[in-house]
Amino acid sequence: MQIQPGQTVLLTGASGGLGSVMARALADRGVRLFLVAHPGARLEPLAGELRARGVVAEPCIADLRVPAERHRVVEEARRRLGPVDLLINNAGVEHNGYYHELSEAEIEEVLSVNLVAAMMLTRLVWPEMLERRRGHVVNIASLAGKVGPAFQEPYAASKAGLIAFTHALRATYEGSGVGASVIVPGFVEAGMYERLKAQAGRPAPALLGAVSPAKVVRALFRAVERNLAEVVVTRYPVRPLLAFLQLAPSASTCLTRLFGVNAFFRAAAVAGKPPTPGSAPES
Repeated sequence: MQIQPGQTVLLTGASGGLGSVMARALADRGVRLFLVAHPGARLEPLAGELRARGVVAEPCIADLRVPAERHRVVEEARRRLGPVDLLINNAGVEHNGYYHELSEAEIEEVLSVNLVAAMMLTRLVWPEMLERRRGHVVNIASLAGKVGPAFQEPYAASKAGLIAFTHALRATYEGSGVGASVIVPGFVEAGMYERLKAQAGRPAPALLGAVSPAKVVRALFRAVERNLAEVVVTRYPVRPLLAFLQLAPSASTCLTRLFGVNAFFRAAAVAGKPPTPGSAPES
């Protein structure tokens, strides 16, 4: 599907670093934007900036943990801008720490926002896309969903689920005219990574250096316009490593430890927090 002026794009997680870069890049294409962000987010300044450029940009504050809110988002997008041509599931939350110390609410929040909301929003826009035989859904996953780094159990599970969901969706609806893609970035120089870096007191390991949000946006456009199943976005090529891990999955823990990934997440997890009895040893 070509991204063209006048199309309606529903973008979740629009107020974050990556989300705002996506919004501005999509505005350059002349699309009509329905911008969604969580309660408390400052979304109106971005919408106002885009409107000043002559772009149709409608802000919507919604709690995607709540099923009724997901329905409201799609209903309002239809009412204000018409049927959705492109859905970008970018909203995400992360609770980094020892798994046994996370609360049930924290675990459920990650799965609800990162995975369940994306699946349900897709389900809500999909019938109209099928009827028109055009449209596309993009899910923003993470390399964490491929390698499962330490201290990232809920987040990694949610992103692995997004990857599997996208591939299954493509297989079911092959030939329907409606597409789905998953973008799999490593660390991105934006909100979530910047917070982790500040907590850890250091950047990510050099081999897994962060990429710019603009690089992720370019991957998104390429995925939509070529109907690509999956695009991995990292500073250095990692597909050979990912292929190796498919053959030897038990090597994943060893490699993430050797590359310093586990130590980076551990540093962020324990920042300012004294060790607790029963905590796992440093990885």
